[in-house]
Amino acid sequence: MLRRLTPVLLTLVVVALGITALSARPDEGATRPGADFVVLVGAAGLRWDDVDPENTPTLWRMAEQGAIGSLSVRSAHRPTCPVDGWLTLGAGNFAAWPGARPGGGCPASGVTVERPDGIGANLPDQAGAVAHNQEQLSWGATPGALAESVRCSVAVGPGAAVAAARPFGRVDRYAPSLPENPAELLGSCVLSIVDVGTVDDDDPAVRAAQARQADARLARVLAARPPRSLVLVAGVSDTDSPARLHVAIADGPGWEGGWLTSPSTARSGYLQLIDLAPTVLAVLDKPMPERAFLGRPAVTADDQPDDLRAAIEAPADADREAAAQRRVAGWFFTLLAVAQLALAVAVLPLLRRARRLAGPHGPEPVSRRIVAVVELLLIAAALAVPAALLADAVPWWRGDHAGLWYASVTALLIVGGTAAVRFSPGHDRTLGPLGAVAGLATLVVGVDVLTGSRLQLNGVVGYSALEGGRYAGLGTVGLGVFIAGALLCGGWLAQRFRRGWRPTVMVTVGGLAVVIVGSPYLGADSIGAIALTAGVSVAAAICSGGWLTVSRLAWATMAALAVTVGFALVDLGRPADERGSLGRFLAAVGDGTGGLTVHRSSSSNIQTLVNSPLTVLALAGAALVWLALLQPWGGLMRLFGIYPAIRAAMAGTGVAVGLGGVLGGSALDVAGAAAALVVPMAALAALRVLDHSTDRTVPDSGRPGGETGAIPPGGPDRSSRGGAAADGPAGGGTDGGRSGRDGQAGDGAGEGRSAGDGPVGDGAGDPGEAGEPAGPGRQGPAGREAPNGPPTAGTRVPAQPSPASAEIPAG
Repeated sequence: MLRRLTPVLLTLVVVALGITALSARPDEGATRPGADFVVLVGAAGLRWDDVDPENTPTLWRMAEQGAIGSLSVRSAHRPTCPVDGWLTLGAGNFAAWPGARPGGGCPASGVTVERPDGIGANLPDQAGAVAHNQEQLSWGATPGALAESVRCSVAVGPGAAVAAARPFGRVDRYAPSLPENPAELLGSCVLSIVDVGTVDDDDPAVRAAQARQADARLARVLAARPPRSLVLVAGVSDTDSPARLHVAIADGPGWEGGWLTSPSTARSGYLQLIDLAPTVLAVLDKPMPERAFLGRPAVTADDQPDDLRAAIEAPADADREAAAQRRVAGWFFTLLAVAQLALAVAVLPLLRRARRLAGPHGPEPVSRRIVAVVELLLIAAALAVPAALLADAVPWWRGDHAGLWYASVTALLIVGGTAAVRFSPGHDRTLGPLGAVAGLATLVVGVDVLTGSRLQLNGVVGYSALEGGRYAGLGTVGLGVFIAGALLCGGWLAQRFRRGWRPTVMVTVGGLAVVIVGSPYLGADSIGAIALTAGVSVAAAICSGGWLTVSRLAWATMAALAVTVGFALVDLGRPADERGSLGRFLAAVGDGTGGLTVHRSSSSNIQTLVNSPLTVLALAGAALVWLALLQPWGGLMRLFGIYPAIRAAMAGTGVAVGLGGVLGGSALDVAGAAAALVVPMAALAALRVLDHSTDRTVPDSGRPGGETGAIPPGGPDRSSRGGAAADGPAGGGTDGGRSGRDGQAGDGAGEGRSAGDGPVGDGAGDPGEAGEPAGPGRQGPAGREAPNGPPTAGTRVPAQPSPASAEIPAG
């Protein structure tokens, strides 16, 4: 009865862990101080490296007094041109100005601003911009939503007019340039938007002059600001490609010191352009428009350094790192794909010749040295992504040759990790390298997540703040590596336990991984947690052996659905500005805008599938597994038969990364990152089981109390292929130190059949077989202890059923 209830109980445990991880939300803490007026000052292209106490003293004083942060100016078009930035600011959502863009750049002509009455202004093209964003773009932005949410607004300059125009084009108050004394103008409405110019020149001297001019205009604004007002300064756009991070400063009552942040980034010191509009309304205590804003109101965090130079250097350094990351990431993943493809081609002939045939006929086995070198290369390939993540702990982007520094650091870490695996205890066993590599990968990604995901932010194998997709938690590549590493660790550990305990071990390890991935305090990836729940359920269902039956698949599906439904209900019960991605999507489905989210996800999947080098990794890994490793000569089916928990871990990994990629809009990127770890380890383990595929058990010595399968003195010749006794509990053996690597052909004896080359042998892989130490009261692989009787003696089995076959002598 208890055995039948085990799947139900384990499913409930996974569901409970998943919902617990996803439902807890960080306390957003600080209350947002209010103000009677808000003055939003924009300067297109203004970056933190433009700010210094001599050239821009006003900006420097504001940064000393107020809260600062790095502003990501993502819009519906890349790069974000000035007109796109101003339009996005006024929409509170990703928007773009319509019109021709030569070479994918910015519109050739400026925005037309008409002044029919000398008080306000009119943008005749505003209606077309609204229609363009509503009908042709997938974000559903409403340009002018900010202005429509307040009674009156002021715009100074043409850029500000774009942000302050209502959806039908009207600007309430407008001045083409900043007056000498703008006090009356700025005090006429609760919201004023001021364009102080553009900082866009490549020449350092000219750029400094542009920043100085913008700073002088800002000084006039501050001198005339209304009482009890908040002044926001933002570098509202890029001015060329590639994108950069820009200035964000808030100065006013309640905004003294600290980092700017918002729930949309969940990262101290980072703000999005779409957050400025909801911040304005929150400060003015105005209601948010329905379905219009994707941004969230900004708040402050108190961990800013006391030294302003150090505080400003942090966002400036982040901008340099993000810019370097964009240049380096492309060639890193391309080289990784090429290296893994080349290694896959090199492994194929070794797989063909790894099964050593008994007798005088058959191909010569591959040299031990060649096999050892290929094994080291497979370990290095599997550690490439974790090493690349760890390399971001070194500030390589500050050097003159950033790419060379990054490559050098990554190579050193790969070499160090490979050496650590090579000399780790148990390396000579079949699953030794797999367990060590999976453990290192899980440790690197897990520790990074537990310490704030600092290595993934702007990291080469992480995510970029310039892209505006994620600022905290697990990125796409990190998710793939963590899922693969955690499930392989679970499978490796489960294989060391008796069959009845394996599902419990798998659920324990997988459940911890679900908590790390899904917790908003840690991985902050609800979709990844739901996908991993399904993978853990599949792995737990088949880790004790047998096929993935309909009932087992049903339990796995029910677990994933239960987590999804449970979290959805919890998330929908929160206030709208505190919901996660799943809650916002379901709310959008309810109000009829869910189709936009589905369209964005589908478009993202297609673009990523076509453009990402990780797609090549995923497809190449799948081809190697299907066309080689899963073939009768490939060894993976034999590996699965001897080690059912490893088969379960790999099956669960496939389910989890497939769901996580498709539902998360990253296509095969998650699968490609996982394949970079799993496929080399699967190939290495397959080589090892094939190397011992013709081993046979050694007959019992017959001595009372003697260890089954022990080789008596003067036993079999150790200079030939090596016998099964090399894999026995004693750990002694031959074949150049490769003792204890693999189970024997009779490993499935507990089930009355050979382990063979199929994923059946439920009894294969219990403690005490396949080179693992025998458990208490159990015999080694040469002869198992009968359930209610003494150990059975091993039987002489010919190494090959032919007249030329030889037998292993009993001694």
